[in-house]
Amino acid sequence: MKKKAMIAMSGGVDSSVSAALMQEAGYDCIGVTMKLYQNEDAGIERGKTCCAVSDVLDAEQAAFRLGMPHYVFNFTEDFRRQVMEPFVETYEAGGTPNPCIDCNRYMKFEKLYQRAQLLDCDILVTGHYARVSYDEERGRWLLKKGKDAAKDQSYALYSLTQEQLAHIRFPLGEMESKEAVRKIAEAHGFRNARKQDSQDICFVPDGEYASFIARFRGKEPVGGPFLDKEGHVLGQHRGIVHYTIGQRRGLGIPSAERLYVCEKDPRTNTVILGRDEDLYKKELLAEDFNWIAMEEPKEPVSVQAMIRYRAKEVPAVASVNPDGTVRILFETAVRAPARGQAVVLYDGDIVIGGGRIC
Repeated sequence: MKKKAMIAMSGGVDSSVSAALMQEAGYDCIGVTMKLYQNEDAGIERGKTCCAVSDVLDAEQAAFRLGMPHYVFNFTEDFRRQVMEPFVETYEAGGTPNPCIDCNRYMKFEKLYQRAQLLDCDILVTGHYARVSYDEERGRWLLKKGKDAAKDQSYALYSLTQEQLAHIRFPLGEMESKEAVRKIAEAHGFRNARKQDSQDICFVPDGEYASFIARFRGKEPVGGPFLDKEGHVLGQHRGIVHYTIGQRRGLGIPSAERLYVCEKDPRTNTVILGRDEDLYKKELLAEDFNWIAMEEPKEPVSVQAMIRYRAKEVPAVASVNPDGTVRILFETAVRAPARGQAVVLYDGDIVIGGGRIC
């Protein structure tokens, strides 16, 4: 009997080609698309066609070309609760959220993974550029970088558990380039073969995060003072949700030297500005840490650490505190680590684990 695979099809070329590759590998495949948000949540009028609708149609067309069934699952309430609300809350608390990581964790590899089990699927397949393998010597499933370094998405997958990794496949992990993926799509007649990759957060298609938060909360953010590192008032900001750590543009503060957002304090509703050198940190603390390639270490371990997606990895030492948080001490200071973002640890192309910067 053929093994059964559920293919998460977003409507993009990557997931469509993943479906084709799994079918060619001999799996009995079904395609599924998640409906994650309402038009109004993304600032799109109800009567208009939003991008999510065209994405569903693109996924349906690819599934039709492959002769596989396709279904749409409505996860809008879960997405609002587990991705959109934390996104807003993190910004309001002075952090910088990464909703794509939360979407992977709670929607694709929790809700959709559970649905795959209910439908007796052996594996769940997505179009991520990453690899999964089993290491006999370690007795563990490993998450590895994708072969195409320019497209590697392992950073956003650090929350995967051993159970999930045993039942997940990433067919594009071995692909050498995105162009090779597009050529496979063209060979199959997929109309999304040359579709552009999405660069924005799906529920903030215009990139205006503060406007989204205002709509979500039903009120405008409250402004407050810009302070320098010594506590002197430099001007007034428009609300801390308008700013991210390391930001220079759009501050509206006249100064003889360049100023950057160094800190945000929601308790006093202040934004602290400083010089570029003030952004560099030699260590950070991470919480909600997930160890993949090893059990939680008892002793400090040498790693390569990445503090944001596609950032350069930096040699570091990671040690676990008694409360489970992880202290990362960098060999050289890193620029603008932001609370709410992820720090992911590597050993070559192997993901050791990761957590949320706190």
